[in-house]
Order: sequence, then structure tokens, then C-alpha cells
Amino acid sequence: MIRRLTKEGAALPQIPWARYPRPQLQRRDWLCLNGSWELECGGKTQRILVPFCPESLLSGVEEPPDIGEEMTYRRRFALPEGWEGRHILLHFGAVSRSAALFVNGREYLRHENGYLPFSCDISEALQPGENELRLRVSNDLDPRFALGKQSKKRGGMWYTPCSGIWQSVWLEPVPQSYVKSLAIRCGRDWAEITAEGVQDGLILLDGREIPLRGGMAHITIPEPELWSPEHPKLYRFLLRSGEDSVESYFALRSLTIETVDGLPRLCLNGKPYFFNCLLDQGYWSDGLYTPADPDAFARDILAAKALGFNTLRKHIKLEPEQFYYDCDRLGMIVFQDMVNAGVYRFVRDNALPTIGFQRRRDSRLNPDPAMQKNFLAAMDETVRLLRNHPSICLWTIFNEGWGQFRADEAYARLKALDPERFIDSTSGWFRQTKSDVESLHIYFRPLRIPKSDRPVLISEFGGYVWKLPEHSINLDKTYGYRILKDRESFVRALRELYEQQVLPLIPQGLCGAIYTQLTDVEDETNGLLTFDRAVQKLRPEELADLSERMQKAIRRGKH
Repeated sequence: MIRRLTKEGAALPQIPWARYPRPQLQRRDWLCLNGSWELECGGKTQRILVPFCPESLLSGVEEPPDIGEEMTYRRRFALPEGWEGRHILLHFGAVSRSAALFVNGREYLRHENGYLPFSCDISEALQPGENELRLRVSNDLDPRFALGKQSKKRGGMWYTPCSGIWQSVWLEPVPQSYVKSLAIRCGRDWAEITAEGVQDGLILLDGREIPLRGGMAHITIPEPELWSPEHPKLYRFLLRSGEDSVESYFALRSLTIETVDGLPRLCLNGKPYFFNCLLDQGYWSDGLYTPADPDAFARDILAAKALGFNTLRKHIKLEPEQFYYDCDRLGMIVFQDMVNAGVYRFVRDNALPTIGFQRRRDSRLNPDPAMQKNFLAAMDETVRLLRNHPSICLWTIFNEGWGQFRADEAYARLKALDPERFIDSTSGWFRQTKSDVESLHIYFRPLRIPKSDRPVLISEFGGYVWKLPEHSINLDKTYGYRILKDRESFVRALRELYEQQVLPLIPQGLCGAIYTQLTDVEDETNGLLTFDRAVQKLRPEELADLSERMQKAIRRGKH
């Protein structure tokens, strides 16, 4: 039996997600185009609530599309007063997967990646009064492109597909010369800001005026406050250039690998730090890829922090930038996965590695050249999109062999793009030569770590199940790695796992552990929160003390 879940009494505004979608490059004027759109699919025309995908409860769509079926979105709009004479940019946060955009009948662009944003200047196509947007889109789950855990046959660790628009759609006016993007690099007492699209300007920061010359500014910070989960200090600034003005922020922190008491350690701000982490798949019972409101991210983050966790591994999915901003401001480290492409093979990629066959050269694992090209291009764009968020401390390139190819070359490419963050090249297994960490997935045996010249992460473990039927979508099937019958046994087993297995490994070289997982997801009921977020399965006092013990263990060499 499969059913939908939503919180009782939840009500959506007429225009959902009416919040400026780009927290690190904000302008005052903008127009949110979320809300009711016309959707044509399978010969039927109905209304859909954007930005929720048609497979979701919140979209209002009764008959979602079949895999690969073409859909056409339509929306009419008029420009606000005062926007005349300026360039009009149209932004889509994410559309899954293949999209063609038309403005007043004129085709503007085609976009193929279902997780990355796209935008264009539509000024030339606009007319007085009403204008029409038309978006033709289909989600064929083509393995040559990023697809994450979407599956034609959902179940187990495979989830319902997400088609069409699933992030905000919006307009903003800009002058002829405007800031197109910001690239921010930071050290422990300095920040370097590069503004694409402009040459000169002024940065206002804490009462100081710093000139922007040649599109760049170098800022020294007296008495710097370093960012950490315990002290998430953000430096907010205003950049003015000609007629354009944008607000943004940065944070100061350092990430290094250092030898401490003979062991390689991941260090935050020069000190060994234990990354107490939860796997976060980013699915929602009523919205699938998209929560009902943008504050939902903060609620998840604060729930994780209350339980003593300081890190979330965003697992083979990208989120709206609101998520990363909330991690920045609330103090939650992010280990960000690249979204996988390629064909998944259960025996090769899961069954055999789980029982120990984890060594394999990857030059021919996934030989499709089109998939490889698309994956690397998406990896580059992911870094450019998210590089300014201080909360992101580690990139994961490949997970459990899914779509893996020439990981050493991918590592070198990513390290050249972002030399300042940690990189987990092959999370789980199929280790090659180059990675910043030794990355292990351990589910069906006691936790052990090898001696390594790299910092060691247990990048997935746990997955304990305590299922609450009234908050589960599948009453007939349960997916997880150890099933507990009641809350008391669930809490006891979880504490024993950390006290008897995780804590003793920290003096041996363990630098972080990623428990599966933050929330239940469809058939998977191994979360610390239920899928609808209605129930938190543990109380903070039942787990939070372990976090302090982990930090003491990594700094003192004992637990």
C-alpha cells in the first residue's frame, strides 16, 4: 500500500516560495513567477502549482507524466512599473530534465541538466502588456545525464522521479552593465572578491569602503572571527557598481590536513575537528524534491544540530541556494555530492563491494563518452554555483561506483577548480590513487578502519530502522539495515553504535562518520525524523552529549 503524506493543516500561499532565490547575490527589485501555471500533458490541460513537480502532492496535479512524456508549461505575466529601459533576466532554479524555453513564441534556449539553474536576457522578446512564457520539458531519465536516485520503478533505495519545474522561476531587471556573478575566496583574515561583468565599484563592509578595481577587491579583516558550526560568523557587504547594487556575504575559515600525534587529521581553522554527520537525501513527503516552504531547510538543520550533529552530507542531489545559505548562517557543515549519472549495476556496484570486492580499476567502469562529458561539465558548474558558501567543506565526486570513471583525473580537475576544500573521490569503494580522504561505507559488519596515510571517513554507516506506520508511505515494505521494534530499543542501539564502535575509532584515525540518515525517504524508514518531519525519533538529550565526546577524543587522542 503506497500513500501520500502531508502535515495536517498545512496551507500553501498563492505564490509559494516567494523569497529571493539567490542569497549571495541579492537585488532589491525582482518578480516571483511561482504559483499557478497551465500544464499540458498527455492531451490534458490542467493547473500546476510551481515550483512543485507534477509527481508531488503539493503540485495539485492528479495525473503525473509518464517517464519521457513531454509536458508544456505556460504562464502569462506583465512587467512591474518602473522596469522600463532595463534589461530583464529570466531565471529558472532547476527544471528536470530536458527543457526548451519560449518567450512570446520565440525560442530562447535549451537546457539539459535537471539540477542546475539557467537564465537568459529576454528583453528583446518582451512586448507591452502581457507576455507569455512557454516551457517544453520532459524527464526521460537518460543515464547520460545527472539523474540521482530517480527511478522508473521506485522502491527500496530508489525514489519517485521528479519532472518539470522544481525550483523557483523569477525575473529581475538589471542595467546595461551589471554584476553577473561573484567569486569569493577567503583565508583566516582576508577575503578576495571578483565581480564578473563590471570593472569598478565600491564595497561597503562594516562601515569601511573598499574600492573594486579591475573587477577585484582584496579585503583584510582586523580581529577576524572564524566561521564554524559553533560560531557561524558571516561578514555581510554591499557592492555598488554604476547603476547596479547587490548584497552578499562571506565567512573566514580554513580547511587543512595536518598530522597530529602521528595521524592525518582533517582540520577546521587549524584544529582537528570531528565531522559528526548525517546523510541528507533532500526528499519531502509532500513536495518530493521541494519542501512546502523555504523555512523547512532551517527546521531540518536545527533539528540535526539539536541532536549534536555538525555536518550534513547532501547526497547525490543539489538544493536551492536557500539550503546552503541556511547552513552558512546557522552553522552546519555540508559535504556536497556531485549528482551521479551513468547506469547502475547492482551486482558490480553494490552486492560484490558489500561483501569485500572493493578494489577495481575504473578506466572502463563507465565508458560512455557522452555521459563522461556531461558529468564533468556538471561538476564544473556545480562548483561555480556553490563555491562561495563557507558551509561546504568537502566535495564527493563518485558514490559507490555509480557512473564512476577515471576518478584520479576527475580529482585533479576538481582540485584545480577548488584547491581549498577537501575531496572524497570515491565514496564507499573502488578507490583509486587520488583522494584527500580514505572513504568507507560499512553497513553489515562491525566498524573497523585501516591504517592510512589519509584522514579516514566512514562516509556511510548505520541505517537503523524504527518505523512509524502512521508516518510511512509504504505499509507493506520496509527498507533499512537493522530493524528495531520500538523506540527504546532504537535509542539504545544507536547509542551503543556510537559509544562502542565510533568513539573508539577516533584515536585510531577516524575523522568523521556519516550516519544514514537524517529523515525517512519513501520506503526507507531509517531516518532520525519521519518522512513528513512530524516526528523526531530521538530527543536531543538522548544523543547530543556524544558530539562533545567526539571532539574531545579527536583533540586529546582518547574518548
